[in-house]
Amino acid sequence: MADSSTQSIVIGASPDRVAAVVCDFARYPEWTEAVRRTEVVEEYEDGYASQVRFTIDAGVMADEYVLAYEYAEDLSRIEWHLVSPSTMQKSQRGSYDLVGNPDGTCTVTYTLEVELSVGMLGMFRRKAEKMIMDTALKQLKRRVEATGAA
Repeated sequence: MADSSTQSIVIGASPDRVAAVVCDFARYPEWTEAVRRTEVVEEYEDGYASQVRFTIDAGVMADEYVLAYEYAEDLSRIEWHLVSPSTMQKSQRGSYDLVGNPDGTCTVTYTLEVELSVGMLGMFRRKAEKMIMDTALKQLKRRVEATGAA
């Protein structure tokens, strides 16, 4: 079983604006360094992606996988899981929780649980998870704030 890791960041935008960037999967390769390609495989009736194929290359790790997404009605929570094992992953579960703050900013809490197909010492796995989460949150913050707060 994989361990779960959580990190948070405050972004200078409304939760709606943050959710719009998170849900715009086609643009991930523009702002997420490791993501080379994305493809929305299936959509819900409301147009939100239900399954997305990712092709990533993070130097030491390259992979292609499909994530299934579910959304809270108000988009305050966006969660996903790995549809089937990939070359590098046995399982993946994650979520973004978006909470609006009184000053108009949004606190984004990112939770990620990954079980790799390849063995990795716990110390190195935790360090890699922290780096992945830290990078993902900083890139999200940069993208949202660069495209204008709403």
